[in-house]
This record gives sequence, C-alpha cells and structure tokens, in this order.
Amino acid sequence: MTGINWIRTGAVLGFLAVTIGAFGAHGLKERLDALGTAATFKTGVEYHMFHTIAILCVGLLAIARPPASAMPVNMAGWSFLVGVMLFSGSLYLLGVTGIKILGAITPLGGVAFLIGWVAFAVAAWNSPVDDSAAHRTSHLTTLPHVSNGASHSESGIKREESSH
Repeated sequence: MTGINWIRTGAVLGFLAVTIGAFGAHGLKERLDALGTAATFKTGVEYHMFHTIAILCVGLLAIARPPASAMPVNMAGWSFLVGVMLFSGSLYLLGVTGIKILGAITPLGGVAFLIGWVAFAVAAWNSPVDDSAAHRTSHLTTLPHVSNGASHSESGIKREESSH
C-alpha cells in the first residue's frame, strides 16, 4: 500500500477510535458497567488509538522510503491493522456481550501488534537518512544580536574563537 493510503487508513481508524470510545463512554456506559467490562472496552479503545497513530507513522515512513524497500513498512502497517481488528475488536465484543471466550482472540491481535513494531523498527532502521543540512550548519549557532559595544559580527552568528 502507498504511504498516502496508510495515512488515509489511519484517518479512518482515528475517526472510528474516537467514535467507539465516545459511544462506549456514553451510549454503552450502563451496559458496560452492568457487565463489569468498562475497563476492557476502554483498553480496546486505547490500543486502537495507539496503533492508529502507528499506522499514520507507517504512512509517513512509506512516503519517505523508496518504493523498492517498502516490504517492512507495509508489513508493519498490515500487522497494526490486523492487530486493531483482532485485539481491539475482540475487546469491544467482549465488553458489549460479556462473552469471555472472545478474550481468546485478543492475544492474536497482540502478536500482530508485536510483529508490526518489529517490522516498523526494521523499516526505520533501514531508512536512508539525509541529515546533510544538519552537518553543514552544526558549527554555527544562530543567536540574537547582543552588543556590549564590541561586536564580533553584524549577522548575529556566533563563531567559535580560540582563547590565545
């Protein structure tokens, strides 16, 4: 999938996380309290949002990487997406229905999250970094011009001087 499509996916997932969270906090409050599953539902929403942000980061990384090396980036995105569906989805269903066996699905989503984080780390580790602009200017420090009568420079750039 392309970087912009991961960003679009993240935007939709973010919308859903906020919607589901608000519905759980307001529309389902009595039911979740009665079943004693409000904390379970909330955990689903939290992991949904955490991994929505991760998918947005996948999109940004995919844009920054050359297409030929997109495999680990896409693996991260798909793993996060599957993780949201299995982990958060199972917690949403468990929270609303109280059917405990649905909790057996949750660890599969957790494994998908872990695979996603490893793939994301590999993708980030192997990403080309262009920090040449930082190296070109690292010897200069831009400061506001402060004069005590003896100015070293009118440009406001402080240069390293020897103390001989």
